[in-house]
Amino acid sequence: MSLDKKYQLLEQELSSDDPWRLDGNPFERERHTQMLRLSLSQGGITNALEVGCAAGAFTEMLAPHCQRLTVVDVMPRAIGRACQRTKRWSHITWIASDIQQFSTPELFDLIVVAEILYYLEDITEMRAVIRNLMRMLAPGGHLVFGSARDAACRRWGHAAGAETVIAMLNEMLSEVERVECQGESANEDCLLVYFRNPS
Repeated sequence: MSLDKKYQLLEQELSSDDPWRLDGNPFERERHTQMLRLSLSQGGITNALEVGCAAGAFTEMLAPHCQRLTVVDVMPRAIGRACQRTKRWSHITWIASDIQQFSTPELFDLIVVAEILYYLEDITEMRAVIRNLMRMLAPGGHLVFGSARDAACRRWGHAAGAETVIAMLNEMLSEVERVECQGESANEDCLLVYFRNPS
């Protein structure tokens, strides 16, 4: 699937009231609950980066626990919706950018990247984005990664999913905890992994 087609699909999905059923689906609620638990494993968060906000369901959960939160999403419409949902907080910075182009000298003690990397074109692009994220992860910082499994992602026409990316992340980070989330359908099956930057 070409990048333009992926953007068109995302734009179409964002036109619904609850894209990806992130609010109404018990599987998604459990996934977000586990992501938040992993994100808070080391206590309060000084400076966090969330890569991909969808319509802000997880952003709304994470924001109260961060002193500063930067949210990057390729879709301005997603940022608009998430911004509306979290307008009670003033410590969130919103950036409309493709994660392949996003860079900052700022270091984050927490990076959350979930259900995003499989939208990249191939394994080479995934590896490049992971290297870029590693440059922004503070020494001793933590990264929470989540994705549908490889088999589901390939069924959907993507290059790879959880197992492939987890193997890449394990080359640079230390895996601390892994959680399996499963729902009622074959598409509701993801892995969440909490990593620590040992450097």
